[in-house]
Amino acid sequence: MAIINNGSITAAAAELGVSQPAASRLIGDLSKKFNFPLFSKREGQLVPSQEVRLLIPDIQRVLELMRQISDVSQDITKRKAGHIRIACLPGFATSHLPKVVAEFMKGRPGVKMTIEPDRPERILEWMIGEQYDFGITDGFLGHPAVDRQYLEIRTVCIFPKGHDLESKTEIQPSDLKNENVIHTRRDSDFFIQLSSIFNEAQTTLNSHIEVRQFTAACELVCNGIGVSIVSELDAVKYSSLRLSYRPFKPALRHRLSLVRPILKKPSLVTLEFIEHFRDSLRPYVA
Repeated sequence: MAIINNGSITAAAAELGVSQPAASRLIGDLSKKFNFPLFSKREGQLVPSQEVRLLIPDIQRVLELMRQISDVSQDITKRKAGHIRIACLPGFATSHLPKVVAEFMKGRPGVKMTIEPDRPERILEWMIGEQYDFGITDGFLGHPAVDRQYLEIRTVCIFPKGHDLESKTEIQPSDLKNENVIHTRRDSDFFIQLSSIFNEAQTTLNSHIEVRQFTAACELVCNGIGVSIVSELDAVKYSSLRLSYRPFKPALRHRLSLVRPILKKPSLVTLEFIEHFRDSLRPYVA
């Protein structure tokens, strides 16, 4: 196209940044390969042959495609394009994660995401099978095919606004001896730790409702059904509603696991998102 636009090999070579002999050799080689002349000389200018004129629309489409590929590759290098597949706990899909994703997507119009919430067991399966790039889970004990980073998140006691517990600066098991407690599944690591703390305090944990996610506990507390011990990360999201919270002592941590497949090389934009997500949790890390 450079020769067609300029009418000479010398001008085309200068535009492309190559030598005139190199451009001449290229034209000669292409003419031999196609088995027809590419240009003819008319009034001192090179003009495309009839065969080349027929190819011009296709050549223009190829060049445009090459420009698009170049633009996309630059966006990928600058971490402004790509597809990130995230598997997470259901509570994250509706609370903390949407805001983090919205912040990350600003200025990255070429980035696409898939967010799939499910239980920890399923997330682990997806990581082992390399079906997702990044996972947010808990109760993860490790697997040779999965890389993980642990984050210890502070927990708090939540209760309805106006509750007598609002007068306290921190909540201990003895403060909850007459309260209906909403808690995670009995087989979860978090409940086992919570139950142990109540036992050591010689206080009965009055089990009222068992839930899978902290967000469900927050919703129930907002509706005045009981109290709960949850991640501060979740409590903050509901503090503007009908929920109050105080630090829970002795300290109980909720261990989050940020996981990804070891053998699947992550894209640059995926690594950047993982870092962005980890930074979003720093205010809540114990």
